[in-house]
Amino acid sequence: MTMQAGGALRAGIIGTGFMGTVHSHAVRASGGVVAAVASRSPEGTLAAATRLGAAEACESPATLIARDDIDVVHICTPNASHAELAASAIAAGKAVICEKPLATSVQDAARLVSSAEAAGVVASVPFIYRFYPAVREIRERILSGDAGRLWLLHGSYLQDWLADPRSNNWRVDPALGGGSRAFGDIGVHWCDLMEFVTGHRITRLVAKTSRAFPERPNGARATRVETEDGANLLFETDHGASGSLVISQVTPGRKNRLWFSFDGTEKSFSFNQENPGTLRVGDTKSARHIPAGADMLTTDQGKKYAVLPAGHPQGYQDSFNAFVKDSYSAISGEAVVGLPTFRDGLRAAQLTESVLDSAASGGWVSVPSIDDSATGIKPTALINERSS
Repeated sequence: MTMQAGGALRAGIIGTGFMGTVHSHAVRASGGVVAAVASRSPEGTLAAATRLGAAEACESPATLIARDDIDVVHICTPNASHAELAASAIAAGKAVICEKPLATSVQDAARLVSSAEAAGVVASVPFIYRFYPAVREIRERILSGDAGRLWLLHGSYLQDWLADPRSNNWRVDPALGGGSRAFGDIGVHWCDLMEFVTGHRITRLVAKTSRAFPERPNGARATRVETEDGANLLFETDHGASGSLVISQVTPGRKNRLWFSFDGTEKSFSFNQENPGTLRVGDTKSARHIPAGADMLTTDQGKKYAVLPAGHPQGYQDSFNAFVKDSYSAISGEAVVGLPTFRDGLRAAQLTESVLDSAASGGWVSVPSIDDSATGIKPTALINERSS
């Protein structure tokens, strides 16, 4: 891979909405250059190039992917287009950062894993909640045995951006967003975080999905809502723990509350993304709120991602910047701990399919492992190993 003078990676961003803007900030924060952007229309692309600080505007995603001066392609388009764009970028020999869901089917996600690994390109998915300093601190403490035996894993992820029945969005349409909305959009973030932090893997689950509003406006008329506004899960893990999860995009007053409590026989650890500057550690004698600052955390991973002193919370964009920086480090050949790859995107697709299957049948379903024969993926680099 050839880089411009000074070693800066040259990024091409496809999709220039909210997530494209977040990616552009992260590219620059990671020392990269936004070399080109592409969106749905030439006019929109020209405006976005100025807004995102891109050197050039491309007439189409295909044109951007084909450019020789692009090292890494960031895919920030509606969900249904991810698989095709990612496959094209891999075929062109580019590193890829693809927004989740990696694909709207397990089969497409598995094909992308195989293609990326065969091509030898770095391919990552922004499960960025892994990159909060408090989360890394909790992970290190749990994996060192500080919690004792984990037996109960529970939490929620609540938003309110669709709490107004007059609101609509392309994500509501299964043709663009996929068959699952609330779980596929935010539930997979919680599950990825739980599995990453604890080392447990969900093996069985039972799920109930629901809608707050049966219809939403679509221009002058109302259309039936086909995707879920919320989901409730019970699950079991491969280490004998049980858990529960509540997901909602229609909870008034909750802007982006990802919360978990991972309870062991010795201690419990919890985190709230709406208050990212602290983590909570509880035992039978005390409950401590520890500031997530570089001068207060104790583990190597916690300190690595805490770039500010206590009292100066790091937030969503900071964590996204850290994710892109680690992705770029991997592209440059450095070893990175905990980078979420296309295998983690495949894992999310498997969980989403299992949730939909359970909601349809009303019963417990088994969640396949990443190396299940149906995926065609060889068990040479399981999620456990790739994320450790």
